[in-house]
Amino acid sequence: MTVAADFVVVSNRLPVDRTDDDAEPWRRSPGGLVTALDPVMRSADGAWVGWGGKADLDVPPFEFDGLRLVPVPLSTDEIQLYYEGFSNDTIWPLYHDVIAAPTYHRAWWDSYVKVNRRFAEAASEHTAEGGTVWVHDYQLQLVPKMLRELRPDLTIGYFHHIPFPAYGIYAQLPWRRQVLEGLLGADVIGFQRVADAGNFARAVRRQLGFDTKAGAIAVPTEDGGRRTAIARAYPISIDVASYEDLARRPDIRARAAEIRESLGDRKILLGVDRLDYTKGIRHRLKAYGELLADGRLSVHDVILVQVASPSRERVETYKQLRDEIELTVGRINGDADELGYSAIQYLHHSYPREEMVALYLAADAMLVTALRDGMNLVAKEYVASRVDGGGALVLSEFTGAADELTHAIKVNPHDIVGLKEAILQSIELPARDLDRRMRALRRRVRENDVAKWSQRFLTDLSAARRDGA
Repeated sequence: MTVAADFVVVSNRLPVDRTDDDAEPWRRSPGGLVTALDPVMRSADGAWVGWGGKADLDVPPFEFDGLRLVPVPLSTDEIQLYYEGFSNDTIWPLYHDVIAAPTYHRAWWDSYVKVNRRFAEAASEHTAEGGTVWVHDYQLQLVPKMLRELRPDLTIGYFHHIPFPAYGIYAQLPWRRQVLEGLLGADVIGFQRVADAGNFARAVRRQLGFDTKAGAIAVPTEDGGRRTAIARAYPISIDVASYEDLARRPDIRARAAEIRESLGDRKILLGVDRLDYTKGIRHRLKAYGELLADGRLSVHDVILVQVASPSRERVETYKQLRDEIELTVGRINGDADELGYSAIQYLHHSYPREEMVALYLAADAMLVTALRDGMNLVAKEYVASRVDGGGALVLSEFTGAADELTHAIKVNPHDIVGLKEAILQSIELPARDLDRRMRALRRRVRENDVAKWSQRFLTDLSAARRDGA
């Protein structure tokens, strides 16, 4: 017998990872979304619908650490077509301003529709009468409409974690109308930036001809009436208090000191990214390499630590990117290294949060040079971790975080000359200027932590339910 929940979250992945340990087959996933929604889920006795993370894994709903979880199975072919294909080789590059060329295959689209319907059906089955469903991200853009058709009694929210592109780019998508109609099945459609919400509204006007005004979109209904869907910016954040607590732990502070000592008496520049072409790692390396070649930086005085966590390693574009990055790192190190001094420490690993906070504390400057990013939570993690008031943040203006973190050193990563100057500024600014900037950044991150983000969205979703009642 299915136990229906009043509040259901739907995302591509469950908040747990499957293990190979029969005694403990699941472990909790790290991540801001899990942290943000955990108290809401518990207070509402909610359920979470998502893929279990392994092909052909078909298990019934279960409880883990007080959470009700509803696994959605995906076959090996569906992972290739729906996830690696349409989600990550069509939508991802298209929505990130075509930094890499998107690929359009009808078989990918057909699988995307099929899998989205499976998620919608699972959410429909496990949501109580008059309940609320919150759908997350670009893998599931068709779910809101499908769910509304199955369950018109539900209140439906959708949050888009990545950018939504300008109309001239979005219009390239062969299935542009279907995706817009899918998203408009939600009562509230959330975006990271005001510009993203505006891009979505313009696409709706151009493609569907619906009236849009101040984020309110008039959506025709089957009975000839209209309902209102709200498209608005809700910039996501992090659990600031947890990062501050970690940064004050004696063992983590000792680890930060150990990292600094191991790298010598040098300024530490830090990059932390998924290995993705949107992150501007190539631009960062180019600027840094030129500073070394120009003699404006020396390996005796500075080192770049680049953490590039593995990402979508079966997708050909990502394989090529890894090869290119590693060749570039090797060339710069070959040109600039001296005995006992390396220009770049390149780490192609994922690290636990404790180690990342130690790195944040050790670094003199964090370099966030994304070419396009919905938010970039690494920038916020760095700021939250700097309880000592030190450090500098170099931040691409093409990240969602740039709208909030206005006291960062802003850069256009395509402007290599400007990026070089920003890197120099980050390690040459007087301590009092760095302190002033970091205090302002920390104040801003505290004002909008992840709990306030979810509260804002869910408050508007509750209002939408009352207005529609």
